[in-house]
Amino acid sequence: MIEKKHHLVHHFIEESAVVYPNTIALVHEDMRASYKMINDAANQLAHWLIGIGVAKGERLAMIMENSLAYVVGYYGALKAGLAVAPLSYDLKPEQLLNSLMELEPVVVLASSRGERLIRATDLISLKLKKLVIVEPKLNWTASDLPVAFWRDILTPSSSDCTLNPACRVESSDLASIIYTSGSTGTPKGVMLSHGNIVANTHSICEYLQLTEKDIQMIVLPFFYVMGKSLMNTHFAVGGKIVINNKFAFPASVIQQMIDENVTGFSGVPSTYAYLLHRSPLSASKSKLASLRYCTQAGGHMSRGIKQGLKKALPDHTSIFVMYGATEASARLAFLDPEQYENKMGSIGKAIPGVTLKIIGRDGLEVAIGDIGELAAKGDNIMQGYWRDPESTAKVIDENGYHTGDLGYQDQDGYFFLTGRTDRLLKVGGHRVNPQEIEDAIMETGFVIEVIVVGVKDDLLGNKLVALAVPIDEKTDEDLIMVACAGSLPKYKMPSKIQIIKSLPKNAHGKIDQEKILAILQK
Repeated sequence: MIEKKHHLVHHFIEESAVVYPNTIALVHEDMRASYKMINDAANQLAHWLIGIGVAKGERLAMIMENSLAYVVGYYGALKAGLAVAPLSYDLKPEQLLNSLMELEPVVVLASSRGERLIRATDLISLKLKKLVIVEPKLNWTASDLPVAFWRDILTPSSSDCTLNPACRVESSDLASIIYTSGSTGTPKGVMLSHGNIVANTHSICEYLQLTEKDIQMIVLPFFYVMGKSLMNTHFAVGGKIVINNKFAFPASVIQQMIDENVTGFSGVPSTYAYLLHRSPLSASKSKLASLRYCTQAGGHMSRGIKQGLKKALPDHTSIFVMYGATEASARLAFLDPEQYENKMGSIGKAIPGVTLKIIGRDGLEVAIGDIGELAAKGDNIMQGYWRDPESTAKVIDENGYHTGDLGYQDQDGYFFLTGRTDRLLKVGGHRVNPQEIEDAIMETGFVIEVIVVGVKDDLLGNKLVALAVPIDEKTDEDLIMVACAGSLPKYKMPSKIQIIKSLPKNAHGKIDQEKILAILQK
């Protein structure tokens, strides 16, 4: 267990490099990197950035997949006093330009995967100090941009380049601007300070009881707040991370978990849905001898998936249901694994250092069992949204951070969520929560995942339409409809269930609402 001695995010790598210098910190395919190797490389980058004249508080944007270079880039930029803004490599050129115009970065760091996206985006107006490319595949010699190459930066001329730079940063300084997934609206840049991230990292390490012996398999992208927290927590305790960017081939993921003696695995609901139904997870149960725990966050997971996961995993594997938000540096609540079956619908209780309460429209805390909005306070709560004071004021007040999630607290102190304020639909004269219908469809056992949306209707206001991924080719709309009829009143029954091969996801692994609506409009 770590002592709470870290004050800045890059202290995680710096202090582990002192205590565990030769310990393997990162595995990615055939590459293995020690703590000293990563810290030395991050220092080289930091000294280079300082050398080109970056100022504390300026931004470095990253457009990269999970890799050693990503880790080095992240910690190196923080050491130089920059705020890191990770961006998805799946953005369209217009989306990327809008984000970069808003961020005004002085440096953009991109992998070869992001090269074509950058080439298709007009970055001349950004006035970059440098565009840094890792392992380029395109020819940049004729570019009007100030291009530098990763391989040239990490060739120091003296040993001084591998020393930790003199501290330029304070706990209250901005460490990262992470964009929300945008699943229910326009993505917003969440401003997280070093103090926010450090506080949340310590809390997660505490309740997961992480130590230097833990080995985390990471399939979630680092530009997603949950993916980044997996890296920070394990580097904080001197543990190991195993990067696997091939979740499209889940059998290989399971095999690597076995080969690397992975102790922890984390995913969003769709991650576990596909592991259960499209991988040899259950058949590999006896081989996952080292798997100490699994964690789930990133949205509501159905009871059926939770029950299936409990059966498929080894008896010694604990399951942590977690709840959080980008605005909370990752985590707000967790359910103790001992209560996994007794409180299966619950998100648990607040993590150490966080307080949660259910408030009504008047801003006052409601009675036990009454439904209201979940609000949170803690040192992990964001500074606000980047250059958006109006949106910040809508979600942060004297009650803390307003999550937008509706729910209640039971007599034992456990919190339960019933839906989001922005997902409630008016169908006829009724207010309908799509999550309730999605749960009912999942409970039929005929689908892997489903989403229910409202389609505008002149008579009803909205009519309910479901898109479902079936368990097998024999499953059709009528079979699911009949199975749901016994558990849903008529006004909550979907007017249509559309069978689909897979639900479109954004880069965070969450269902992409815009693409769903586009499918329905065809």
